[in-house]
Amino acid sequence: MQHDGTENHDTWLEREALAEAMIPLIGQLYRRNNVVTSIHGRSLINKSTMNILKAHRFARRITTEELRLEDTAPLLRLLADLDLGAAAIDLGRLRLAYDRSAAGGDSRSLEQFVRTELAGIVGQGGRDERTSTDVVLYGFGRIGRLVARLLIEKAGGGHGLRLRAVVVRRGSDNDLAKRASLLRRDSVHGSFEGTIQVDETANTITANGIRIQVIYSDDPASIDYTAYGISDALVVDNTGRWRDVDGLSQHLRSTGVAKVLLTAPGKGDLKNIVHGINHAAIGKEDRIITAASCTTNAITPVLKAINDRFGVVHGHVETVHSFTNDQNLIDNFHRGDRRGRSAALNMVLTETGAATAVAKALPELAGKLTGSSIRVPTPDVSIAILNLTLEHATTKEEVNTYLREMSLHSDMRKQVDYIDSPEVVSTDFVGSRRAGIVDGLATIADGTYLVLYVWYDNEFGYSCQVVRVMEEMAAVHPPSYPAADMVPGADTGDDASDLPGAAAVTADA
Repeated sequence: MQHDGTENHDTWLEREALAEAMIPLIGQLYRRNNVVTSIHGRSLINKSTMNILKAHRFARRITTEELRLEDTAPLLRLLADLDLGAAAIDLGRLRLAYDRSAAGGDSRSLEQFVRTELAGIVGQGGRDERTSTDVVLYGFGRIGRLVARLLIEKAGGGHGLRLRAVVVRRGSDNDLAKRASLLRRDSVHGSFEGTIQVDETANTITANGIRIQVIYSDDPASIDYTAYGISDALVVDNTGRWRDVDGLSQHLRSTGVAKVLLTAPGKGDLKNIVHGINHAAIGKEDRIITAASCTTNAITPVLKAINDRFGVVHGHVETVHSFTNDQNLIDNFHRGDRRGRSAALNMVLTETGAATAVAKALPELAGKLTGSSIRVPTPDVSIAILNLTLEHATTKEEVNTYLREMSLHSDMRKQVDYIDSPEVVSTDFVGSRRAGIVDGLATIADGTYLVLYVWYDNEFGYSCQVVRVMEEMAAVHPPSYPAADMVPGADTGDDASDLPGAAAVTADA
């Protein structure tokens, strides 16, 4: 027994060494060639040895077998030698495509196979055809700071979305230092990964080399962004102060602004976009759109999956939602019903427009859903309970199998995750980069009656959805490999923001 244990530990150490050797190659590809590497959608950029090992283990959810580092390490070395142009490359799917090709009688070597599949970017020396888009965050609250973290994380060689400025109202004499401190430390999401510097004279915050201009203003229509070298900017309004065309159009009157994205449900005829559902509706002519709400983003992909397969006759959505900043810590006046009562001490019954808002992204469910919400004394992570009547009868096993497959092999796999661990609780989903995570063990199915429980990080998961919408508006997706038709379930574009969140819990459960 002791010999077996020592042998297993030696194997583990060898795997650790392989993973450690991959880190500089991953960094080289990212910084020199603008190549984002991942394993079945789990980004490898700036990851630790342990996270690389966990990404390899996650592969067994796709192929039933853990991905061997002995297979990916030489593939990664080969990519580094090919001097590639900008791309998103999924090592897990590329290796799987090669293995299946070889099993089918293809006699090409790994290098020959890869050179053929990546012919369009071999020898391009980091060339990136994408144009860069300047981004301005109007407001720097919970969502604003998380979006900032994501944009800094994805900055790479400077192409794509470029965070240039933050607009806030001055709150104190040492406002800049306080803003930087809130970006550096977060009670829920932990410390910022990297370094932050403050220049009081220039009113800038520099995070991991990204210089962010802090602009003080309370008038979205009067800022000259070009004075800061910013042009044709995408302004992300995360204040929630204006939600209709008239209010948000104020941003377009500022010099240097091209488009506006609202991180809240919009009113009137504004397009409410849930990425993975209706992002194809974003047109070049659209200057103002919204990213809907966190709850709408969490439930719409799951509802679409269920409606496509079983049909939804009607349903009720009940969200058990963490408290938010608009509630009172202790009892005090609030213009909203019940929200004046202490958020830290009470469950607070309130309204939600998420059920109705689903129809803006998924018109086939118009008039079929009702909804309500209970705010509870937790700072982050919520759960939506979908109580549905279906057109076609089903079973718990059938529904769970279907939703698990959707989370792995569909074009909504960036939005939908699945877990069946009997021990998970809300804090396990802090940092999840999926819009919603189906808790399979909680599923109830009885003929045409179905109840689903969907967890979601209402801050971070939603912020990831916001960034995906931003990328669509700016058209800054790099070419993706392997091609979508090479591997069953392959994506049309890898998502560099999809790091292990709840999926890491699922993978090791």
